[in-house]
Amino acid sequence: MTDFVDGWILGHTLGEGAYGEVKLVINKATEEAVAMKMVDLSKHPDARRTVRKETTIHRMLSNPNIIQYFGQRSEKNMEYIFLEYASGGELFDKIEPDIGMPKWEAQKYFRQLISAVEYLHSRGVAHRDLKPENLLLDENDNLKVSDFGLATVYRLQGKERSLDTRCGTLPYVAPEVLERPYQAEPADIWSSGIILVALLAGELPWDQASAECPEYEAWKNGKYMSVTPWKKLDKFSLSLIKHILVHEPSRRFKISEIKKHAWFRDNFSEDGNPIERDVVDGLRAKRFHKDEEEVLMRTCLSQPELPGKETNGLSTFTIEERPGFSFSQPAHMEDLLLSTQLQTLAYTQTQTQTSLSTFQKMVRRMTRFFVKTECDTTVKRLISCLKKESYTYRINECGIITISSMDRRKMPLVFKINIHEMDGKILVDFRLSKGCGLEFKRRFLKIKEKVDDIIARDSSNHRQVS
Repeated sequence: MTDFVDGWILGHTLGEGAYGEVKLVINKATEEAVAMKMVDLSKHPDARRTVRKETTIHRMLSNPNIIQYFGQRSEKNMEYIFLEYASGGELFDKIEPDIGMPKWEAQKYFRQLISAVEYLHSRGVAHRDLKPENLLLDENDNLKVSDFGLATVYRLQGKERSLDTRCGTLPYVAPEVLERPYQAEPADIWSSGIILVALLAGELPWDQASAECPEYEAWKNGKYMSVTPWKKLDKFSLSLIKHILVHEPSRRFKISEIKKHAWFRDNFSEDGNPIERDVVDGLRAKRFHKDEEEVLMRTCLSQPELPGKETNGLSTFTIEERPGFSFSQPAHMEDLLLSTQLQTLAYTQTQTQTSLSTFQKMVRRMTRFFVKTECDTTVKRLISCLKKESYTYRINECGIITISSMDRRKMPLVFKINIHEMDGKILVDFRLSKGCGLEFKRRFLKIKEKVDDIIARDSSNHRQVS
């Protein structure tokens, strides 16, 4: 870790995306933390407009289930966006591949997701890239929607427009988005329904919602009950999903209807049986201040789809061309962080190390483990495993192993292995760079199984490690 500005330390990478990295930034005195998204404009000259649009939208939002925006700093060739740090990690990390999670837990996260989406729509904002990789968890295990890089304003001052940008991540994209134009709200609701399937079944139902996909055609024609993931789900769960994943947007459940459905309304106990409890209400939207409306009108409606490729007069964004950033604890510190005169703090080396060790333990993720072997031996075992699995990999000068592969859908899957010493032990930390989170989790579990003999049993549990 290195000093970023006086009194602040630049920590490890939290996530990556097409335009740069997201880093952890820690205050040495208070141990408060934020996520800092770094965009290198010299490498990505088209990113400036995207950043401007993303921050314009994000600063208008304030909801407990949406990552909080603190501010930004601009330099000659760099843009820094400061966001709430979600110390609970990514939601996809809690989904067991091909299994999912308990129904009561899926219900909890789905309720929070719907609350966030309802709030966004009340503000006239469409997210357009909802997926587990863009859903984070705070220290209290509450869901936080992140990554507004593809978000847009579709309703302002009572006027609503249709959208025509083909964007998102294919398995989560509504069928009408592939054809265009489309309405914003049903498209986000569709993506939420796919997320619910992933939570309950641990897999995605299809590669894309189009006639070219046999799995989707079977679903659309009602010939799906004997195949996975549907045969894993009980009739109660399916009764809600069948109302959300409806091909025609006009017939698809609205959020108000989702919230009235018994699966959403009645709480589940840990044994999977419903128990009575009040329905979870969405949050009422705040009104825009007049000058905020004017800013959004100029930024979003004059530049409705950024960045894009012109195709037949339409601005389009290639599906999966832009991998989502993973932002990952509340720190109400925008005035401190964005101040040009941050106070210099006199801290001893010992105190600083203690502080940083605390933060290294904060991020809770399952895709990491301690090992009993030394660093060199650990690297050799991992490389041997990667060779046997015919992975393409490379090691950089910092010792980070980058693995490139293809997932089940023949889409790129890239993840990294960081090996470093922490509290006198060797930590092996896997992190997704690009691709499907569930597929990444499958690969991690397979690699972990092959190096099982070197894992330190007393600390391999992710809740202890993290």
